[in-house]
Amino acid sequence: MTSLAEIAAPAAGAQAYRKLVARRIALVIGLGVMLFLSIAVDVSLGPARYALSDVIATLLWPGDATIQMRVVVWEIRMPMALMAVTVGGCLSLAGAQMQTILANPLASPFTLGLSAAASFGAALAMVLGVALFPGALALMVPINAFAMAMAAALFIFALSSMRGVTTETIILLGIALVFTFNALLALLQYFASEQALAAVVFWTMGSLTKASWSKVAVTAAILCICTPLFARRAWALTAIRLGETRASAMGVPVRRLRLETLILVSILASVPVSFVGTIGFIGIVGPHIARLLLGEDQRFFLPGSILAGALILSATSVLSKAILPGAVLPIGIITALVGVPFFAMLIFTNGRRAW
Repeated sequence: MTSLAEIAAPAAGAQAYRKLVARRIALVIGLGVMLFLSIAVDVSLGPARYALSDVIATLLWPGDATIQMRVVVWEIRMPMALMAVTVGGCLSLAGAQMQTILANPLASPFTLGLSAAASFGAALAMVLGVALFPGALALMVPINAFAMAMAAALFIFALSSMRGVTTETIILLGIALVFTFNALLALLQYFASEQALAAVVFWTMGSLTKASWSKVAVTAAILCICTPLFARRAWALTAIRLGETRASAMGVPVRRLRLETLILVSILASVPVSFVGTIGFIGIVGPHIARLLLGEDQRFFLPGSILAGALILSATSVLSKAILPGAVLPIGIITALVGVPFFAMLIFTNGRRAW
C-alpha cells in the first residue's frame, strides 16, 4: 500500500521545480530591466547631459519629445548604445557555447585567437592597404577583419574535425594563434607610418564611436539568426555538459553538434569584432555570470548569457563616458581592466576544483 509520504514526494518535487523555474525567469527578466536602464543611462551621457527621466520618456514615447531630443537620442547616441548591446550579446553567446562544447571555462573568441586574427586583418588594410576582397575598398578594414577572423575559425574548425583531437588541443591551438597573430601585428606596427600606427593602435583598443544603424542591424541580425539555432539544440547542449560519454548514450551526436556550434560561434565572434575592434573578456565574464545565476540549463543559460554580456558592455560604455567627462575612452581598455582580475580568478579557482 502506498504511504502518504510516497504520494507527497513527487508533488513536493514538482513544486520545488516550479519555484526554481519561476526564480530563473524572474532573474532573466531582471537582467532585461537592468539592461534597459543601462541603455537609458548610456544615452543620457555625452557632451550634453540629459535627465534620465527625459531619456526614458523619449525612448518610450518619442513622439512627445522635442525635435532636438529625438535627434540626439535616436540618431546620434542610440546607435552607439545599441552597438554595445548587440556586440556584448554576440560575444557573450559565442563564449557561452564555446565553453559548453569544449568543457573549458577559459574558452572564448578572445582566448581562441579570433580577436587577434581580426586585428591583424584590419592592420593589413590600415598599414599596407591590402584588401582581401578588392571589390569592397570602402569597407576594407571591417571586411579584412571579418575575413581573417573567419579564416582562423575555419582553421580551428578543420583541425577539430581531425581524429584524435581533444578539447584541450583546441584550446592550446587557440592560444598559439593568439601569439602568432599578435606577433604579425607587431611586425606590421614596426614598419607602419605614424598615421597608420595610430589608426591600428586605436582599432586594437576597441571602440564603439563609429557605430551606425547599418552596423547595429548587421550584428543584431546575426544574433537573431544564431540564437534560435542554438535554442533548437538546447537539450543537446545541456546534455553535453554531462560529458561526451553520457551525452552520446542519450543519443546526442556529440561530434556533429560540436562542429555545428563552432561554425555558429565563429560567425557570432567575427562579425562584431570586424566592426568595433578588439574587445576582450566579454565572452568569458558574461557566460560565467549567467551560469552563476541560472545554472547550466540552456533554456535559461542561453538568454541569460546574451543579456549578461549585453549588460556588461552597456555598463562599460557608460563607464567609458563617465570617467572623463567630455571624452569617450576606448571600451576595450575598460573591459580588459575588468576582465583580467576575473580571468585570474577563474584560473586559480579552476586549479583547485573541477569545473
